[in-house]
Amino acid sequence: MSVLVMKFGGTSVANLDRIRRAAKRVGVEVAKGHNVIVIVSAMAGRTNELVGWVEETSPLFDAREYDAVVASGENVTAGLMALTLQEMDVPARSWQGWQVPVQTSSSHSAARIEGIPTDNIMAKFAEGMQVAVVAGFQGISPEGRITTLGRGGSDTTAVAFAAAFDAVRCDIYTDVDGVYTTDPRICEKARKLDRIAFEEMLELASLGAKVLQTRSVELAMRYGVRLRVLSSFEEQSDNAGTLVCAEEDIMESNVVAGVAHSRDEAKLTLISVADRPGIAATIFSALSEAGVNVDMIVQNISEEGRTDMTFSCPTNQVARAEQALEKAMADAVLNYRELIADTAVAKISVVGIGMRSHTGVAARMFKALSDEGINIKVITTSEIKISVLVDRKYTELAVQALHDAFELEKAG
Repeated sequence: MSVLVMKFGGTSVANLDRIRRAAKRVGVEVAKGHNVIVIVSAMAGRTNELVGWVEETSPLFDAREYDAVVASGENVTAGLMALTLQEMDVPARSWQGWQVPVQTSSSHSAARIEGIPTDNIMAKFAEGMQVAVVAGFQGISPEGRITTLGRGGSDTTAVAFAAAFDAVRCDIYTDVDGVYTTDPRICEKARKLDRIAFEEMLELASLGAKVLQTRSVELAMRYGVRLRVLSSFEEQSDNAGTLVCAEEDIMESNVVAGVAHSRDEAKLTLISVADRPGIAATIFSALSEAGVNVDMIVQNISEEGRTDMTFSCPTNQVARAEQALEKAMADAVLNYRELIADTAVAKISVVGIGMRSHTGVAARMFKALSDEGINIKVITTSEIKISVLVDRKYTELAVQALHDAFELEKAG
């Protein structure tokens, strides 16, 4: 019998009524003949509450105990979902991560899944169980301790189970009804996509789209897991939501699939750095050791034998970046005249697999921004993406202008 994976996020299981609603959706899939693996998050707000309790109890907390506490939110949801299904006469059983077991690394609060044996759950399916309700976001380390996967980890759990059990599909139920060409709260012309390629979804997720967690998309692409993003709160059909799939499964699409934005960006510039071999390695090694996530990088010659180095990073890592570079200066491994931080920028990106075979995308993008009087501070490109940094005050205007310029309201 085929296996279907269904994942319900925190808003989809926020209270008992919503758990019942989600259970009814599971019952529909069971009636179609699937064995179902349900991955559940903690009820909305519960993880934040648990984290708060840990931090209040022990500001310098033990990461192992942090995981033990924070993982409990998903355990509660899993048990309640299994009970609800049993009340509907659907044979169901809850599973915590260690019972499967979901084997992970030992990196507490940021563990990675290393294996999911299928024997235990498949044996229960053979005995008549029709639904395995698994607590997402958690697993067990080689040392036998509970681990958690980091925020958004339930998405990753769902995709990993779909890959391990060779599921026909992995349905991600959330509070939106699919993946849009851009944020509909910014652009009223935003259109829901019927299908989007893994590569496009990965870029959009990494660039600020909050629909799917980046690690889950990476995993789905690696193992060819078909993902469907759909709403827990709307009536469903077989074609509901957005299917995230391989490029060859998409017949025709627009050159650009979507416009993404991120307001939490900062631009840092090192003025007058020595222009010599190894200087970039020195700069970015120091930043890496400090845990700074560098994105866009631009180097310009400023004067004879000197260069300016510009890069972007999340705004909440600016202080860490400044400290790392000042330490490198104090240790005499780096010399620069000045470090300038601009924390009032936003990253705007256009993404599309059609960019591989079409010219003129950059020209159209830059003209659309120019026509609105928006100055570009930094540009980076990849095979299917162009990103720019602009003043943050122009975020909404830039998104709307690019959505119009590429006519994303029209289907491909």
